[in-house]
Amino acid sequence: MGDSSKFNSVLGKILGFGLLMVLLSACVTETAGPPPDAIQSGEFADEYRIGVGDTLAVNVWRNEDLSIEVPVRPDGRISVPLAGDIDVGDKTPEEVGTAIAEILGKFIRDPYVTVIVTDMGSDQYRSRVRVTGAVETPISTPYRQGMTVLDVVLEAGGLTEFANPAKTTLYRNNGDRIGIDLRGILNRGDMRTNYPLIPGDVVTVPERAF
Repeated sequence: MGDSSKFNSVLGKILGFGLLMVLLSACVTETAGPPPDAIQSGEFADEYRIGVGDTLAVNVWRNEDLSIEVPVRPDGRISVPLAGDIDVGDKTPEEVGTAIAEILGKFIRDPYVTVIVTDMGSDQYRSRVRVTGAVETPISTPYRQGMTVLDVVLEAGGLTEFANPAKTTLYRNNGDRIGIDLRGILNRGDMRTNYPLIPGDVVTVPERAF
C-alpha cells in the first residue's frame, strides 16, 4: 500500500511538471515577436530609393498569402494583396513597408511588413552616389555632372567627431578601391584626391581607432 502511495505521488509530480511546461510553451509562442531573419538589414536599407524596374519582396509575417515578389511598374507602383496599389517610386524600402503595414492594419491585427529590394533593375541605383560611415548624415543622392568627393561629403553634413578622414575610401562598381586624403582636402585645401565622381560611387569615411 505504501509503495502504491509513493508511486501515485511521483506520478502526480511528473504530470504536474509536464502541464507546467506546456503552459510555459504556450505563453512563449503567444508573445514571441517576429523572427530575427524577418528584420531587414543592410547599410543602404534606409537610403536606397526604389525606382521603376526594381523587384521588391514584400513579406507580411505570418501571412504568406499576402507576401509577394513583384516588379515596380512604369507608373512607380506595385500591387499588394489586400492593400491594393502602392506608390513606391523614390521611396525607401522602410517607407514602403510602413505604408503597406498602415493599410493592412485595417484588415489584420498588428501586421509586420518588411520590404527588400531583390533586384536593383532601375536607373535609380546606377545614377546615384552615396556617402557612408562617420559623416553627420549618410546620404544617397542623385548623380550630377561634375560633382566631387568634397561636394558629397559636404552634402552629408561633414564629418563626425569620431571620423578618420585620412583613411576615406572611394568604392566603384568595377571593384576599384581608391584612397582619399579627406583630411588634406578639408584642412589644407589639398585637392589632389578630390576626385570627380561617377554614377554608382560610394564614399566611405571610417571611424578612428581608440
